[in-house]
Amino acid sequence: MALDRQQIPVLDVHATPLRVSELVEELNRFIEDGRTRTVLGHNLHSVTLTLSDDGFRRLYEESDVVLLDGAPVLWLWGRTGNAEGPVMDYRLGSTDWLPALHQVRGLERIAVIGAGTDANAGAVSRLKDIVPNAHVAGFPGEGWDPALEDAAVAWLHREQPQLVLLGLGMPLQEEVLQRRLRDMPPSVYCAVGGAIEQLAGVQKLAPRWLGRMGLEWAWRLLLHPRRVAYRVLGEPWVLLWLLVARRIKNRGPA
Repeated sequence: MALDRQQIPVLDVHATPLRVSELVEELNRFIEDGRTRTVLGHNLHSVTLTLSDDGFRRLYEESDVVLLDGAPVLWLWGRTGNAEGPVMDYRLGSTDWLPALHQVRGLERIAVIGAGTDANAGAVSRLKDIVPNAHVAGFPGEGWDPALEDAAVAWLHREQPQLVLLGLGMPLQEEVLQRRLRDMPPSVYCAVGGAIEQLAGVQKLAPRWLGRMGLEWAWRLLLHPRRVAYRVLGEPWVLLWLLVARRIKNRGPA
């Protein structure tokens, strides 16, 4: 049964808003049926890419789950009045739901792809604590190139995981799914961005009070100015231009 897709006002994209308990139920269903599934998340960066790249848009349109990740996306969806309870309960970044994996029935094999060797090993260790009965294996993603991508796909066929956490950063992890999803074994593929480093303790999470205020961008800008400056300060203007151009195009000639 397909999840209800809901439009995000203004941004002209769709998502499948879920709370942690509801996502766990979906993962239960996905693990049980054993087919290939994808779990993605929408923030302003992904919305910009969705509106500007056809392949990225198709990946999101065909995904089984698109979580509400970024605060602006969450707030705009909140205007629809579809939330049952606090709107903030529907904001699910990867580190919000990964600690609940122990609740997923039948989850016995997990693969972690991405980050450097130490961070990957740290995330694998943390997940073994979260899901103690599961076999958790890691494949570092530092220096990702076509040869490493081929090796990762071959490794997945050997491991046969039920759940894959793909943390190569956006948009690389989504590009890999676009290129190779049909080549990879059946599993639930989750794009988790920087969550591997966060699970390993390499990257510090913003305080939760900042997250509730939608100010995690300021925390990331303070800690990693070179990495996120464009996304925080420049990309919103690109998104605004894309939205205006899209509206003009849809309006058509007078």
